[in-house]
Amino acid sequence: MLKEAVSYYHDLLENESLKRESVSKLDEGLEKARLIFGGRRLSPYLRPHFITRKDWEKVCEVCSIVWSALQKVKDAALESEQVLDDLGLTPVERELISINPGYSRISPTARLDSFLTDESFSFVELNGESPAGIAYADSATEIFSELPVMKKFKEKYEVSTFEGRSKLLQVLLDAYEEFLGKKSENKPVIAIVDLKDLPTQKEFELFRDYFDEQGFDSVICAPEELEFDGDRLYCKGIKIDIVYKRLLVNEYLPIMEQYPALLEAYRSRSICMVNSFQSKIIHKKAVFAVLTDEKYSHLFTKEQIETINQHVPWTRRFQEGKTTYKNEEIDLIEWTRKNRSKLVLKPNDEYGGHGIFIGWTSFDAEWEEAINTALANGDYLVQERVRTSKEPFPMVFGEVGEVKMLDQLVDLDPLLFFGQAKSAFTRLSSSELANVSSGGGMVPTFIIEGEK
Repeated sequence: MLKEAVSYYHDLLENESLKRESVSKLDEGLEKARLIFGGRRLSPYLRPHFITRKDWEKVCEVCSIVWSALQKVKDAALESEQVLDDLGLTPVERELISINPGYSRISPTARLDSFLTDESFSFVELNGESPAGIAYADSATEIFSELPVMKKFKEKYEVSTFEGRSKLLQVLLDAYEEFLGKKSENKPVIAIVDLKDLPTQKEFELFRDYFDEQGFDSVICAPEELEFDGDRLYCKGIKIDIVYKRLLVNEYLPIMEQYPALLEAYRSRSICMVNSFQSKIIHKKAVFAVLTDEKYSHLFTKEQIETINQHVPWTRRFQEGKTTYKNEEIDLIEWTRKNRSKLVLKPNDEYGGHGIFIGWTSFDAEWEEAINTALANGDYLVQERVRTSKEPFPMVFGEVGEVKMLDQLVDLDPLLFFGQAKSAFTRLSSSELANVSSGGGMVPTFIIEGEK
């Protein structure tokens, strides 16, 4: 049914007039909604990514189980130096995660990057610190729903869509209520905090507008614009109750001493910050190494272990020594050298596709260089390749809006709110890295319910 629906959608685009109207409507919507990333279309495609209701229910179930295991990793990390060592947390990061955020659940908002195929559903990364894309996805959903080709498509097929901004707002309010220990008597003021002049600035504006529409005063501010008087945190003279932290720890650390107001207010429990610094525990990519290493199996239930084995790729910190692969002891460096066709090397704490080496696209000499680079860096992971999915998508090029059908790598990104998948979007790429920062694009994810 899914393949038939996609084929029908593409057939509709054979109508030149319908295609041109859809391109025009797409560009008009992207410009109005500020869905521009680094000066280019964030969604340069003419159709969303379709999945079935059955597949989405499976995604929700798996995400929930994996997330319950991640909560156990967080609890173990707060009690064990060994877990912190295996995650690769630095001394200053350990100091930050020792601060109680005022609520118990790790990473109230998160994104699990995954690949859904006919045979498998596998995660490759977790953004547990500052996941982007929620507001972008909502706006893209609204735009794609109004495309002339989509309206024609919905005459034949029943389609459901996602919405995430209201869920993000509810997460902020629920975390704030737990933080206070009671319901707030007044509507809290929300500060969206990140560095200035980032490509994601447009998404902050989308969130600010939404919060304001829902009756919550909000402001976008950078760390240098925050002031703490020992009692309350202020941004541009406005008292702040909740910080929606989009600022990454790695970006804050170099300027933390110069602009300490955020840390001081957080440490003194003057603000509720979502996500908290403790999210760094599971944002480290080495969290997959903890999940898949047999020495930590005692942390998890039988159901969690079975789910991890099926959906989380085998991962290890890349360092000299012995480890296990499929119950066999291996010398990690030598084994990695011999098995490049099924491995990827990636930094433990980077984003945007930076520093990743893909074994199956490398020559032997390139892979050897990658191994040396990873060892010299000292904080890399080696991860087993997962099955990926490619689909043809009508992609829009240039100002004139030329449309070409291209095979794209399809990266499904479930958005989690308190560990439950309640929204999603999809990233597409012509390369092996489905990453917007690396030149890919995104589309909304739609559920095909069936023919009318």
